[in-house]
Amino acid sequence: MSEYYDALETRSADERAADIARALPRQIANAKANAPAMAALLADVDPDAIDSVEKLAALPVLRKSELVARQKEAPPFGGFAARPVTAMRHVFQSPGPIYEPGHDARDWWRMGRFLHAAGIGPGDIVQNCFSYHLVPAGMIFENGAAAVGATVLPAGVGQTELQARAAADVGVTAYAGTPDFLKIILEKADALGLDLSRLTKAVVGGGALFPSLRQEYADRGILCLQSYATADLGNIAYESRAMEGMIVDEGVIVEIVRPGTGDPVPEGEVGEVVVTTLNPDYPLIRFATGDLSAVLPGQSPCGRTNMRIKGWMGRADQTTKIKGMFVRPEQVAELVARHPEIIRARVVATRENERDVMTVRIETERRTDDFAAQLARSVNETLKLSGAVELVAPGTLPNDGKVIEDARSYD
Repeated sequence: MSEYYDALETRSADERAADIARALPRQIANAKANAPAMAALLADVDPDAIDSVEKLAALPVLRKSELVARQKEAPPFGGFAARPVTAMRHVFQSPGPIYEPGHDARDWWRMGRFLHAAGIGPGDIVQNCFSYHLVPAGMIFENGAAAVGATVLPAGVGQTELQARAAADVGVTAYAGTPDFLKIILEKADALGLDLSRLTKAVVGGGALFPSLRQEYADRGILCLQSYATADLGNIAYESRAMEGMIVDEGVIVEIVRPGTGDPVPEGEVGEVVVTTLNPDYPLIRFATGDLSAVLPGQSPCGRTNMRIKGWMGRADQTTKIKGMFVRPEQVAELVARHPEIIRARVVATRENERDVMTVRIETERRTDDFAAQLARSVNETLKLSGAVELVAPGTLPNDGKVIEDARSYD
């Protein structure tokens, strides 16, 4: 394998700026001509005038709430896609619901660049443990594996014993999935006496990769790298073997802005990640992810020259990813609305044995086992995750406006 995926990764700053000066006006013109919702947002914009990242900052920010609202008016894509739904290969549904297009064109989500950086290529067998059901994560990594010539075991989620046996029988060399599910597979293989020593690479996303867990994999001889991707945008940034920040993908333009605005913050300051994708099929311009990060100064020691960010540093709102799924304040509100006995509720995310744990603390006068069991079912239905339910007396929870608390350590 060559060290780099392509020549784009090692462009000089001047070369990258010149390429952006050509690609950005072309993408804005494409959005105005073929994506009605983007055309409405950019009605007064002259595409030829937006030929740099600095000038891009003058355009309006597109927020996910607007995406959801437009999709309700004009399903499934709300007028943001530049191709009709019948020209796409897939339609996905993420929580919200939000619908995203997908295609099988080579490296359509640009995940191949990340897999290549992790050393995955021809001769590798990737156990893809991202979900293939409705959400796009499984197909995103499938498409990336195809781009680098790797073979895929489409494992999906769950069925740990079957996953461990398949990994041993097939001779899996690489894992793709959430950071902590690999630990579950490895422990199951240990318990069954299965040999997974051929598995030496892991590419993860959908949750935080804690240093202690990465070290645990390294102690087993597994290099574990993480990417930052979304269902709407595909790959945004990724780690290389240098493991010094996350390198912005060559198919997007990333800005870090002050939360709630579109104003770029100084280098190093934490702000909201806003992304413009150069994918002509789904031309989202200045799409606000709701995620927080910061620009890292300098260049990666691996030789890749694009901007680096510190990775995921939390949410600009209270939305929190737990067990690879987003939990949103409106879901907590739905839980409270279902049960008049609830005075206040608070979702708390913690870590135990390198795995995410969700506890739902509920203030109520009715603190009985049968009510706790009833609430556990409602938690599963509204938050789409199972978790412990803790009933507490009125006045116990802090009066700080929080309904979701991330108590995990990111050090």
